[in-house]
Amino acid sequence: MDLAPYVDHLRRELAVAAEAGGEEVRTAARQLTSSLESTVRLVLLEALSTAADEISRDLAPGSVEVRLRRRDPDFVVTPPPTARPFEETGAPAPKSAPPETEDGGTTRLSLRVPEHLKPRIEEAAGREGLSVNAWLVRAVSAALESGARPSAPRATQRGERRYTGWVR
Repeated sequence: MDLAPYVDHLRRELAVAAEAGGEEVRTAARQLTSSLESTVRLVLLEALSTAADEISRDLAPGSVEVRLRRRDPDFVVTPPPTARPFEETGAPAPKSAPPETEDGGTTRLSLRVPEHLKPRIEEAAGREGLSVNAWLVRAVSAALESGARPSAPRATQRGERRYTGWVR
């Protein structure tokens, strides 16, 4: 996406506004627009990045990312997975994601994982071209949709009780 037309439009609008003042105001406007170009680009990039984050929340487990190439942003869209891999393996496809709350909101959740899992999670997300967050949302959605139930406690050889499975 080329930001130059937007920066040029802002420059022209400032010049038009400065026409109402005298020559001193027009000179000041020209000086301001040339020094503010990089700041305007950064503000536009922040707005695009925020928009991509909002779209990603609504698109999860798909995602939209903004990547900077030279001086201009590019968008990378990763759509949610299709049912095809499940059809090929013979496994039942997960049901569609449950509808979000009426306000369509999301929530922040802190997740603590064992240190040895973090690089594996990052690697798996990278293989699928997803952010770690989008990959975790996809994994949780698939686990919830598969109907997997937590396993019952089982006794160990020493008579201790050991619990494995999902926590509710």
